[in-house]
This record gives sequence, structure tokens and C-alpha cells, in this order.
Amino acid sequence: MKRKRPRTTFSRPSLIRECPLPRKTDSSNPADWLYLSESDLNGIRVLSEKEEGYEMCRGKLAEVIEKVMKAELLRLGWFLEKTHDLRKLFGELETRQSDLCPALNPLVTAYAEVYFMARYPGFDLEDPDWGALRCDVAATRELLARLKSRFGPTFNQNA
Repeated sequence: MKRKRPRTTFSRPSLIRECPLPRKTDSSNPADWLYLSESDLNGIRVLSEKEEGYEMCRGKLAEVIEKVMKAELLRLGWFLEKTHDLRKLFGELETRQSDLCPALNPLVTAYAEVYFMARYPGFDLEDPDWGALRCDVAATRELLARLKSRFGPTFNQNA
């Protein structure tokens, strides 16, 4: 029987060696959620500029919004819970009086059902609105930048 190789994420290339270094992520570390969010968001931005894969971009953007909310919740002392429910996560942020709630509210409203729509048949698909998607990507990028700034200048060194 063949053994599967463990899955590894990689950090940016080392300054000393020009090769990626193995990096283990930690689900209770908000910075790791942001690192993964930023990587996904960069891909979504590129695809949305090329107007390729509308439903996939929306599904991935819903995941990024989820990761951003989980990072903020973990930063505020929340214990990680396995959920993809954006409304539930938003409610947790409201309970903890996160100042990100006003900016997150329209994104949660727009993307709460997208996670499931992108994975399972039985939903009505919308006509692509690339302009709106790019605006949502920009709004999510701003949220990500605000949250990253809360970790100080060492964020990029550790991520």
C-alpha cells in the first residue's frame, strides 16, 4: 500500500536560498487564516480581471470572507468552530462588538448562500456581474488590510 505524502504549505522564498521553505499552519493562529485568505484573494482578483470563472470566483470569495471573519474572531478570543455559515460568524462578531461589522455586513448579506450554491446543484445561478464582483474583491481586500495591520509589522515575516 502506498503512503500518501503529507500536505505542506510553503512560505515565501528564503532570503538566503531561493527556494520555498515548508511551513506548518495552525488553525488557531489568526495570521495563518489571513495568509491563506490573501493567497486566495490574489487568485480571485486575477480571474475577475480576466472575467473567467464567475461562479468559482464567487464561491472562493465567500470562503475568503469566512476566513477573514474567523481570523478576527480568533484575535478576539473565540474558540475555533467548524462552520461555513457566514451569518453565524457575523453574529459572533457582533456579539464581540468587532469594528469590522459595518464593512462586513454587505458582504455577508451578498455571500451568505454562495458557499452552498457553488458546491451543490439546485440553486438558480445569476448572470455574471463582474463589476460588482470586483467591487466586493476590493472591499474584502480592504478588510484584510485592516485586519493585517492589527498584527503589526511582523505579520508578513511570520506569514
